[in-house]
Amino acid sequence: MKHWIERIADELKERDVEKHVIASGTSISGSIHIGNSCDVFIANAIGKKLKELGVNAETIWIADDHDPLRKVPYPLPESYDKYLGMPYSNIPCPEGCCSSFVEHFEKPLFDVLDDFGIELTPKSGFEMYKQGLYNDYIRISLEKAEEIRNIFNQYREHPLANDWLPYNPICDECGRVNTTYAYAFNEDTVQYRCDCGHDGEMDINSGNGKLTWRVEWAARWKIFKITCEPFGKDHAASGGSYDVSSIISKEIFNYTAPYPVPYEWITLDGEAMSKSKGVFFTPKQWLEIAPAESLNYFLFRSKPMKHKDFSPKMAFLDFIEQFDKVEKVYYNEEEAPSEKEDKKFRKIYEMSKIQENTEKTNLPFRPPYRFLTVAYQIAGEDNEKIFEILKKNSQLTDSFKNKEYETLSEIENEYFEKRVDEVKNWLEKYAPKFVKFQVMKNIPNLPLTDEQTTFLKELAILIEENDFNDAAKLHDEMYEILNKQGLKIQKAFQAIYKVVLGQKQGPKAASFLLSLDKDFVVKRLKLLE
Repeated sequence: MKHWIERIADELKERDVEKHVIASGTSISGSIHIGNSCDVFIANAIGKKLKELGVNAETIWIADDHDPLRKVPYPLPESYDKYLGMPYSNIPCPEGCCSSFVEHFEKPLFDVLDDFGIELTPKSGFEMYKQGLYNDYIRISLEKAEEIRNIFNQYREHPLANDWLPYNPICDECGRVNTTYAYAFNEDTVQYRCDCGHDGEMDINSGNGKLTWRVEWAARWKIFKITCEPFGKDHAASGGSYDVSSIISKEIFNYTAPYPVPYEWITLDGEAMSKSKGVFFTPKQWLEIAPAESLNYFLFRSKPMKHKDFSPKMAFLDFIEQFDKVEKVYYNEEEAPSEKEDKKFRKIYEMSKIQENTEKTNLPFRPPYRFLTVAYQIAGEDNEKIFEILKKNSQLTDSFKNKEYETLSEIENEYFEKRVDEVKNWLEKYAPKFVKFQVMKNIPNLPLTDEQTTFLKELAILIEENDFNDAAKLHDEMYEILNKQGLKIQKAFQAIYKVVLGQKQGPKAASFLLSLDKDFVVKRLKLLE
């Protein structure tokens, strides 16, 4: 069984090139999120797989930082609309913390590249223009403007004007690049007019302008000798950017387009991610609630064009359970549902793991996330107490169930502390209200029926007279009590939550009670302060 990343690497290996250059790119129009950074993760995975196959390969990342600002990104104020149409590279940092708008939005991604094991060579579109890397391609494009117009017109309902040129100067007057129209040139000087009313000239050597996107994309393929590039499905549409740029690349620049890896967009709780609306989730936010490997797992567990929706809310607990299951199967800690699933799990995790991290130990110590949401709310910042609750409730897998907290290795403690922090962050930022609770120091003044009071007192006696180490056993005996009394299940559990939490709902009752101090539980169920 081969993963789709391996199949791509195998195909690339067969190509007769001295070096494979896997490109990724991102428009710096706001926060870089898990949707528009897919390029980076996919390109990195393909590049690493090629290197494992002994192929000379490099992964590059091109910041499209010379493009015009089309919408004010969240959370910038509306006053930033004065920069609409200007290149990102010419816009100041919104908070004064960085040298520019571009650095402000690039930095959060750069800060976490090592965490995700991403190795890339960054490039800047702005710097490429300023350094003159595009100059020869601008000249060729201007000289062959008619041929490029004809290529574009094959895919347009309304043909381009006969004087249209594939280049947009930055207006000397208003500073915008998406409102200019280049209509003539003489050697390296381009004449243009702008919607602001200005007529001007631009020397292409100044870097104060840019090729139109589909021409620029084709040019940089040849500049860097790019052999493979992932990109969003919008570019992959029939007659879209990739199709047109491929023709321009071949017919204008005499270069074969790179191997395409189109991918489906990621939605957030079913909604399209939007930088301007503030609907996005960044790799940095991911690390606050989950391990880096789990984002790779999210991206690589299915083919790139399959729809992917992410939710950091309740659905996240199901997702992280799936990831933990796959990880434990990989490390032979659990069995997969079938032989086919076993092979699938192992292959996906192999693609997802970050070698620098997993070399430190066999199985990373990541106790069950869902249960930790309960244990943390009981024990707080006391990791030793959390460990005891996990152990008492049989929540530790074979490799850890016979360990004591003080015997955990340094790296095991590191993983444990990281997961507790992730759970804490999830509870604070994304958990719905019904998941949250607080053990009340005093008995809450909430009404109980006589039947509920009797049930609580009998349950108190049961717990007082027995040492339960199995939540399932306590659960069964709780049911015997309520069945004997003819009390409805909902009313019985509500009584427990009322006297302990001061609310009508809470976590699974049996494991919850076992996680609390026994003397406290007995006194509280007996309604004694």
